[in-house]
Amino acid sequence: MTIDHPVALAPAERAVRLLGGDLTEKALALHLDGLAGVDAVGLEQRAAGLATRSIKTSSKAWALDTIIRTCDLTTLEGADTPGKVRSLVAKAVTPDATDPTTPRVAAVCVYGDMVPYVVEALGSLHGDPDAGLVSVAAVATAFPSGRASLDIKLADTREAVAAGADEIDMVIDRGAFLSGRYGLVFDQIVAVKEACRRPDGTYAHLKVILETGELVTYDNVKRASWLAILAGADFIKTSTGKVSPAATLPVTLLMLEVIRDWHRLTGEKVGMKPAGGIRASKDAVRYLVTVAETVGEEWLTPHLWRFGASSLVNDVLLQRQKLRTGHYSGPDYVTVD
Repeated sequence: MTIDHPVALAPAERAVRLLGGDLTEKALALHLDGLAGVDAVGLEQRAAGLATRSIKTSSKAWALDTIIRTCDLTTLEGADTPGKVRSLVAKAVTPDATDPTTPRVAAVCVYGDMVPYVVEALGSLHGDPDAGLVSVAAVATAFPSGRASLDIKLADTREAVAAGADEIDMVIDRGAFLSGRYGLVFDQIVAVKEACRRPDGTYAHLKVILETGELVTYDNVKRASWLAILAGADFIKTSTGKVSPAATLPVTLLMLEVIRDWHRLTGEKVGMKPAGGIRASKDAVRYLVTVAETVGEEWLTPHLWRFGASSLVNDVLLQRQKLRTGHYSGPDYVTVD
């Protein structure tokens, strides 16, 4: 990427610290294009090796509970209704009515116009998932395509935050990123981050969706991960769940390695959320192992790790019930999302 003249960027704190006070698009491009290339074979071999790791039976109950506790229970359909959202909230709060020891999920993730219904349905259980409560997450910025003006993206975000969203899942402009307009993508993330600001000065947490299935190469995923973190992302997230491939273990590993490198460089912890395509408990456990081996078990809390899923919880509940009773229940044991 070549930029003939310096274009000033929004002075995001992290980028200023890393790249210097004279923050320009050229400086950002030089940093991103100067990152070491990804060894695709090596990455996929590391991911395959992690996928073969097993966990002890004594750890399985902990793993299943951790999956539930770090799951964003999600419905993002054009046919969503207040009634469907209320049912999802009921499941988020009480995933298994037959077992009161089942933890609550981390968050309920919906479109922005559904946020008020989630807030109302949660009532006193709306709050910090690290404290056993349930957060409200909203997709924004013209999800899933991201094809809208910045004004519309910011209005989308502000409306969701004003309605009570604790977390915003935004999408980057993949067209701009793939054409090398890193500065535009960067400035939009910074602007959305500011739109997450509440009247009391606190911020809704910002998850930045890269839509890795459209980024084509591992090198692009690495650059986009760095860009999102530099612009202020609290979490980086693989996918919308609307594009195939969605989350994969190699891509998640690569993004976790960027998070690890950022933490080693700055001491700051950034969260990670794989989303889309993770439906079975055994697959989710592989992701937990990958997190533990790459950034450490301290990341396995709702504050730093999430699964974006709609059907994963059902399989986890079945596995959890088998662990408790020694057998599976019938198909009506779990709710149909």
